Amino acid sequence: MVFSHIPVMLEEAVGGLDIKPDGVYVDCTAGGGGHSRAIAEKLNSLGRLVALDRDPEAVSACSERLSGFKNAQVIHSNYSDLRAVLDTLGIDFVDGVLMDLGVSSHQLDDRERGFSYHSDSPLDMRMSMTGVSASDVVNNFSEKQLADIIFRYGDEKFSRQIARSIVRHREEMPITTTSQLADIVRESIPQRARREKNPCRKTFQAIRIEVNGETEHLKKGLSEAFSSLRPHGRLAVITFHSLEDRLVKQQFAQWCRGCTCPPDFPQCVCGKKPLGTLVSGKPLVPSQREVEKNTRSRSAKLRIIERSEVEIV
Repeated sequence: MVFSHIPVMLEEAVGGLDIKPDGVYVDCTAGGGGHSRAIAEKLNSLGRLVALDRDPEAVSACSERLSGFKNAQVIHSNYSDLRAVLDTLGIDFVDGVLMDLGVSSHQLDDRERGFSYHSDSPLDMRMSMTGVSASDVVNNFSEKQLADIIFRYGDEKFSRQIARSIVRHREEMPITTTSQLADIVRESIPQRARREKNPCRKTFQAIRIEVNGETEHLKKGLSEAFSSLRPHGRLAVITFHSLEDRLVKQQFAQWCRGCTCPPDFPQCVCGKKPLGTLVSGKPLVPSQREVEKNTRSRSAKLRIIERSEVEIV
């Protein structure tokens, strides 16, 4: 199957990096190479692009797409290991970092990857194609663990009922396909709630986040990306659900906060200065035209922060 992925908010994300032709840039989630290629096209012979992805199929696809660009290289790595990658390449600081946190169209559409509840597929969901799978989580985690995961990462108010039903079904036979899990979720939710958005969406999202350790990788990746920026370098992050967007928003706010003295102090004594500045106060969202062309972009939010002159401690 050809690796396909429509880059979300391409112009806004690449434009938001304020690319310098001779700068050094990182695409932390290369996918099919759409954002990467757009960045590479703006660089001259002195510029440099490093594209990362944890998915070996994405690495292969992006490498092919960037094959004509001598200033670009693709590396098989999780973006949470960004600092180690840059150290290996002899790069101290970069001018911009892009993170597109969405699941690629290829991963969703390839039935063998087991991300989608729309088809009958092996219950997998591993972005790296290695390690613990969704089937392992569903069949081996305790009822409490499952309920906590589905509630925390899916914001699913029926998490306990779903977890209880999963445990009951797996006692009869292992849950190994996406259709099995989808049927269990549907039967666990009251009829009135099924009329809303697909009742499987939140549970599948939660299990996918758990399988891939997405929250932990995002926290570490944000820290490594921001600390690797040179002054006035920019970090652009595209999120697709409230959990990760909230995490990005809070981290950006922390970096943009200066003085931490109590509000009743007559003057600042801590001397702390903001480490960054928001490029736009509110997150950017896709245009109506883009949403009509690519419905998977409808929940996207783009936040951009610029590193200040002050040194990061």
